[in-house]
Amino acid sequence: MLCRDVMNVIEKEYPLNYALSWDNVGLLVGRDDKEVKKIYIALDATDEVIDEAVKNGADMLITHHPMIFSPIKKIHNLDFVGGRILKLIQNDISYYAMHTNYDVLGMAELSGDKMNMKDAEILEVTAEGDIGEEDEPEGIGRVSDLEIPMTLRECCEDVKDAFHLGTVKVFGNLEDKVKRIAICPGSGKSVIQAALDKHADVLITGDIGHHEGIDAVAQGLAIIDGGHYGIEHIFIEDMRQYLEKNLKDVEVIAAPIIHPFLLV
Repeated sequence: MLCRDVMNVIEKEYPLNYALSWDNVGLLVGRDDKEVKKIYIALDATDEVIDEAVKNGADMLITHHPMIFSPIKKIHNLDFVGGRILKLIQNDISYYAMHTNYDVLGMAELSGDKMNMKDAEILEVTAEGDIGEEDEPEGIGRVSDLEIPMTLRECCEDVKDAFHLGTVKVFGNLEDKVKRIAICPGSGKSVIQAALDKHADVLITGDIGHHEGIDAVAQGLAIIDGGHYGIEHIFIEDMRQYLEKNLKDVEVIAAPIIHPFLLV
């Protein structure tokens, strides 16, 4: 199977036009005519991930976060991004990223399911949708009412269980009751207002700074920060299953779940 055939399988379910305008998705490095027999999947194209892709003899690397965001004027080994690009090219590995198109068409619903959200609504609509016969809106995150209210402390425990986290960062009173929850994997600063507009009691997300957190609480929104990687790592196993189901004669290897930082 050629790289372009793998891309077609991915883009049938996760079209690139669903990515947000600032994003950089699709084939970022390598050849679309590369013969692909082995795929390595990870969240980020770190040095360690690329080394593992090479070690495992991967023909294609697929990550959630794009390694290349800004325009690159020079590619050489003196720059860490340039070094990664060189290593991919030298080992003839085609590199593909699926970021906000997956956030919209995969991550939002998957993360809601992890939290057992029922009848969930889109947190922030980003596209009207054109898949299938029905023209349905799509977007980032999910929000829904709990069948039984719980304390913020209990909600934290549910988040840790759902995403296999040892700890979370919390803004809010742990004994307050929460009835309506919102979730947005990744960096959720930009959806705080959307969560407030949807009358959520708590937002589950990542990358929340001190000021964003206390300002959200002041407006009546608690925040559970599970970390950017902590919630989004669900991409790896989900895409492994999708590719194994839809590709023939291609081995799919999932990177181990290793958080980029430790709390000690």
